[in-house]
Amino acid sequence: MIEHDTDVALMLRVKDGDEDAFRQLIERHQRVVINVIHRAIGDAWEAEDLAQRVFLQVYRSAGRYQPTAKFTTWLFTITHNTIRNEYRRRSRHATESIEAMPEGVELRAQGTDPAREVAERELQQRIREAVQELPDAQRTAVILCRFEGQSYEEIAAVLGCSVAAVKSLLHRARQTLKEQLRGLY
Repeated sequence: MIEHDTDVALMLRVKDGDEDAFRQLIERHQRVVINVIHRAIGDAWEAEDLAQRVFLQVYRSAGRYQPTAKFTTWLFTITHNTIRNEYRRRSRHATESIEAMPEGVELRAQGTDPAREVAERELQQRIREAVQELPDAQRTAVILCRFEGQSYEEIAAVLGCSVAAVKSLLHRARQTLKEQLRGLY
């Protein structure tokens, strides 16, 4: 085992059929998985459904689980593959989706400037759209690095590439995002 990791210990218990350990893993990581998927596909409802698929795959793969890396690296690899499969499915079934609808109204503290809120929401939406337009590997690298705080080594493990390749992906993604978002700042 790489290090004593409570997630690894829980997953080893899941491997032995412990359903309570599986529930604990879901409780610990569900929000992060949903957030990663939401940032990748831009649809909150779909993100929750796909997160369920991720955890179903975790459960189905428990018998083959080997603690050779951090549990979250393994989990993000499954998440990444689930997102890729969703993009493939969408490309085969190109239809109008809920993504075209504006996001729901977010609850804000009273007393904030409505014009600033609208501008902020528009900026966040443009950034989300720009990230979604990135190629698959670049998008995943950006989401894991920027939003989930993963190290280059962890991202490389998720993507199955070298650290140098991750740095290159992030550099190209930043360049593309700068071009796409030029004029917003």
